[in-house]
Amino acid sequence: MLHRILVSACLLGRPVRYNGSAKTVAHALIEQWQREGRLVPVCPEVAGGFGVPRPPAEIADAASGATVLEGSARVIDVRGEDVTSQFVGGAHVALELALAHDCRFALLVDGSPSCGSRAIYDGSFAGRKHAGAGVTTALLRQHGIEVFAETEIDALHARLLQAGA
Repeated sequence: MLHRILVSACLLGRPVRYNGSAKTVAHALIEQWQREGRLVPVCPEVAGGFGVPRPPAEIADAASGATVLEGSARVIDVRGEDVTSQFVGGAHVALELALAHDCRFALLVDGSPSCGSRAIYDGSFAGRKHAGAGVTTALLRQHGIEVFAETEIDALHARLLQAGA
């Protein structure tokens, strides 16, 4: 059985990041998974209603995606506007897509307030990161979907082999 993988659209070369760029990852496994039709691309921020480009946003007060989902933390853009609802909405669209395609795994861009899985920015807009997960990653993990950063492609591959994919 070939397991499907939810993947950040920007990693596949789609210019959907906040600044209108992509964060394309050139890796033989990504190319193989694409050929096999295993990748399910999503940009939770675009799915949540944001345009491209858009003002950068961070989870305020060095909080995490889980606390945003609990309602005790906010996502704020660089202008000071509360954009929490768009991030939560986009996370739910990503979850629905993952569930519809039976994705047990996700490969998401690290650092993002949506997709970060190892580290996210601290809300100061000063380029500082802390250990934590973005809103989409937190929601996916709450539903049993394993999330890997773009630097963990080989670990994802090993996990897929272990899962019999």
